[in-house]
Order: sequence, then structure tokens, then C-alpha cells
Amino acid sequence: MDAGLQSRLDRISTDGRYLIVPMDHGITLGPVTGLKDIESTIDAITRGGADAVLTQKGVAPRVHPNKNDAGYIVHLNGSTAIGPDENDKRLTGSVEEAIRVGADAVSFHINVGSNYEPTQITQLGELTEKAHRYGIPVLAMAYARGPDVASDDSEALGHAVRLAEELGADIVKTGYSGDADSFRHVVEATRLPVVIAGGSKGTNRRTAEMVRGTMDAGAAGVSMGRSIFQHDDPEAIASTVSAIIHDDRSAEDALELAGLDPDE
Repeated sequence: MDAGLQSRLDRISTDGRYLIVPMDHGITLGPVTGLKDIESTIDAITRGGADAVLTQKGVAPRVHPNKNDAGYIVHLNGSTAIGPDENDKRLTGSVEEAIRVGADAVSFHINVGSNYEPTQITQLGELTEKAHRYGIPVLAMAYARGPDVASDDSEALGHAVRLAEELGADIVKTGYSGDADSFRHVVEATRLPVVIAGGSKGTNRRTAEMVRGTMDAGAAGVSMGRSIFQHDDPEAIASTVSAIIHDDRSAEDALELAGLDPDE
């Protein structure tokens, strides 16, 4: 692997494991809880152990002073929840812009099985080629989403992550199939590091057990947004997730160490 590419992957991970907190939801959902004062949230989650944070390019000036030396990823497409179709992710930036705002890596969302899959395949293929010219890693957010696709089906998720590898991505994020046994197929479908999305905020126990199941399946970590940045104590939940990913703690031990009630 190119030395520059590897060095940047190291900036967004710890020993090949990833706790990424995406906070690009301002485009999709607006200024929801955790994103109005994004500076304080970024400070808390990176003190809690997040390896990297992810935003759209325009938020970069609010990220760098508060990320406590964590890595930074710029997301390059998006859509809104109030638009005609949220699956229709449109380009929002370029590799060159991401470099100018201080990104260590870029990310791109593709909905495999949607009506927009053909365009997004083309764009992801072009993005990986351009990013690698500069030694910039690409995180592909490859979801199984479409009219005839179950978003938690392990076969569809396996197809999505393999597509990301085939198109040249360096890391792939996808949905969770619900348990370690079924998710193992997804991890085995690619040689890329696989990280899962967290989805909407649930109980502390649900979050911790999902992360534990992911790691038990052989995944490389998580790219978990709302479950962390919308938490009442973002630092504590980030610490919980970090303990599972980086210290191989059980869900129960990690919650206890962070002082979190499992049922809240």
C-alpha cells in the first residue's frame, strides 16, 4: 500500500480498528440535537476515544479546533429528508476541496439496489481513482437500500461491501444485520475493513451489544453517528464504544466503566 495512504488510514484509526463518528446529518436532518453546538460535541466524543469525526466540508472550521488530534473525514455527497427521495445522494464536494479543508480521508454514500445505484457506482469509481492520486483513503458508505432490498439482509449487505471493494474503496461502512452470526458473512464478503452504521439512538445496552456483536463477527469497528452525538453524555458513550472496539471489553463491562445505565 502507498505510504501516504497508509499514514492517513492510521490517522483515522487505532491499530487498524475504527471508531468514526459521522456528523454530516445537518444536510439530511437539519440542526438536530448534538449538532447545533457541534464544537462541544466534537470535543466530548474525541475526549471519549473517537478515532475520527466526519462532516461535510463547510463545517471544517468548526471541527479542527475541537477534535483533540483525532482524524478528520470529509463526506462528499448528500440529500435531505424533506426532499423528493433521500436515496438520491448528490455530489457536495471534491477530493481537492477535502484536501484544502484538512481532511485525512473522504467518504461517499452509495445505495445499492436503489434507482440511483448506476450513477452512484460511476461516481464512486471515479472518486476512488482521483483520491488515490493524492494518497487519500476512501470510506464507502455502501448500504443495501431500494424497493426490493431488505436493509438488514446479510446477502444484500455482503453484496454492498463487495461492490465497495471492487470499486477501489479502502474502508466500507454498511448496515448491521442484527447479530454476529449473520454479520460474519458480510465481513467475509470483502478484504476491506468493515464498519457498521449505528442508526437512530437506542438504549445504552442496545448500542453496546450491537458494537460487541459487530466485533465478534470480525468487523473493524463502527461509524456511528446519532447513537453517539445525540446521547445525553457523548463522551461516556464514546468511551463505552471505544472500550469494546479497542480494549475488547464486553458490553456490560464497557458500560460499567463509563458509568452508564444500560437501560437508559
